[in-house]
Amino acid sequence: MAEAEIYADSGSLSRKVVTVSAGEAHTLALTAFGVMFDFDFMREGDGSVYSWGRGTFGRLGAGSEVDRLFPAKVEFNSADTRGNVKIVQVSAGAYHSLALSDDGSIWSWGHNTYGQLGVNGENSLVPSLVQMFHELHPPTSITDHESITETETRLQISSIKAGGMMSLAIDNLGSLWTWGNCPSQDTLTENEFSLISTYTPIPIWNFHGQTVVKVSCGNEHIVALVTTGETHNGDNLLCYSWGNNNHGQLGLGDTEFRTTPEIIKKFNQKSPYTAYEVACGAFHTSILAKKDGDVSTSLCWTFGLGDNGQLGQGSGTNSLYPEIVEGIPENIWLISVDCGLFHTSVVSLEGYVWSWGMGNGLGLTESEDGDAFFPRVIPCNGLKYPYFKNPVQVACGAAHTILLGDNGCKIWSWGRGRSGVLGNGKVNDYFAPNLVLWPPLEQDFMENGNGKLVDNEKELMEEIDLLNSKLLMMEKYVMVLHGSVFGRPFEEDKDVLVSLRKTGSFDVGKEWENMLESCDYGELLRLEMFYGKMIAGVKDKMMKVRIKEMIKECLESSKSMDY
Repeated sequence: MAEAEIYADSGSLSRKVVTVSAGEAHTLALTAFGVMFDFDFMREGDGSVYSWGRGTFGRLGAGSEVDRLFPAKVEFNSADTRGNVKIVQVSAGAYHSLALSDDGSIWSWGHNTYGQLGVNGENSLVPSLVQMFHELHPPTSITDHESITETETRLQISSIKAGGMMSLAIDNLGSLWTWGNCPSQDTLTENEFSLISTYTPIPIWNFHGQTVVKVSCGNEHIVALVTTGETHNGDNLLCYSWGNNNHGQLGLGDTEFRTTPEIIKKFNQKSPYTAYEVACGAFHTSILAKKDGDVSTSLCWTFGLGDNGQLGQGSGTNSLYPEIVEGIPENIWLISVDCGLFHTSVVSLEGYVWSWGMGNGLGLTESEDGDAFFPRVIPCNGLKYPYFKNPVQVACGAAHTILLGDNGCKIWSWGRGRSGVLGNGKVNDYFAPNLVLWPPLEQDFMENGNGKLVDNEKELMEEIDLLNSKLLMMEKYVMVLHGSVFGRPFEEDKDVLVSLRKTGSFDVGKEWENMLESCDYGELLRLEMFYGKMIAGVKDKMMKVRIKEMIKECLESSKSMDY
């Protein structure tokens, strides 16, 4: 999402997330920036940035390289500006991060080996102002700078995008700038693809008289949506691509690289389809497009590297042209798409999420289910709905996926959990969506279990530590109990009781039926021995009778079964 949104419903704006962005192993979330009225009070969203996940290279902006297991606020040094910093957009690259403030300034932090931070220096552990743009002028400005004021010549940025090792920005005149490890525009390297590393933003001169509206980039290629004329009217977008094309990720029908932007024919001026969203993985591309005149149906197109099923076209082959992803229902409107390293995800207006690619669409390198070559539905785990209510955006990291829903009040995550990438306070991998710990723990005021407001950080942390210790004790008890009954370790993704997983309540009768269907005779005998020992410790006579009846019924049923 290029701009922050202003919400007018109940609740604090500071808890509303307007956009999320996923890097290789970290995630950024941006809260709303604006003012709303709630009964007799005026609340203001401060445009704050939160980060979590792997801290290597300082990509979290936390002042260190320590991992964060749940969202924590990123602090900006307002001494570098004239007032408080209010952020309106964020973007996560592989190992670096970008933020755009409301005055058109860019902040950056993290990995900087290739100059992707826009500064001439080492990696940065905290956000720093990109001064280079303050020294540049729009490509169309006049050369006699002495005759115009600083305000008129200062370059204003309206949108940012971070890729693998490069960064992109669109200014308020619709011009595109690149820096970091970018595809070379030098025609002298025509016979061999090359990248140029620079911390100084370089303008892309090929769109004179046009406006760049959206842009995305992979490891070595760039795809942009550009107007046919000077202004954007909603339907006059063309799709351009350039850079490395060794896997067909430019969608131009071959594997030849391009030093300058070239129109993808499937989305040119004569095409009946108009692209409105674009996302780049490391070596593949995905585009959302609508048919001209149809405002209710859209399609997802993919091209490039497909060996792990990240194209969703039913095979592991590459595609040199944009092809429609089969398996997504017709007559739906897709609101967001993103590409991970080797997987892709989309979300519809109704809240259904589809993923495909490596690790059954999760992006995981180790998965018992293999790769997903067709889209698979991601259910809304733990809720009665198979969809996510009021979705906003989907974002993909290298091996994790983030879904922003409930109009920005809830964040779900799944995939690789190491280093706290999923933001749920744990480091486990999750194959189904789990809620990110949002609102963040350091919120000024939080409610405790008694409904009282707590503003003492020490008291709050003590309460959290107590809950964590209780949770750990419960997990150990479950492990011991499960091992005693079934003779093997507890596996969270497989052994959660069906009735608990689906309804949130425990149905004893239903679980006995499930055990009879799934357990072998040896397991049932171990179960009988376990409950035999348990009966000895039961004081209530009626309970003993009931337990004996249940065991008898189960054993009689098991003897009648064929094994």
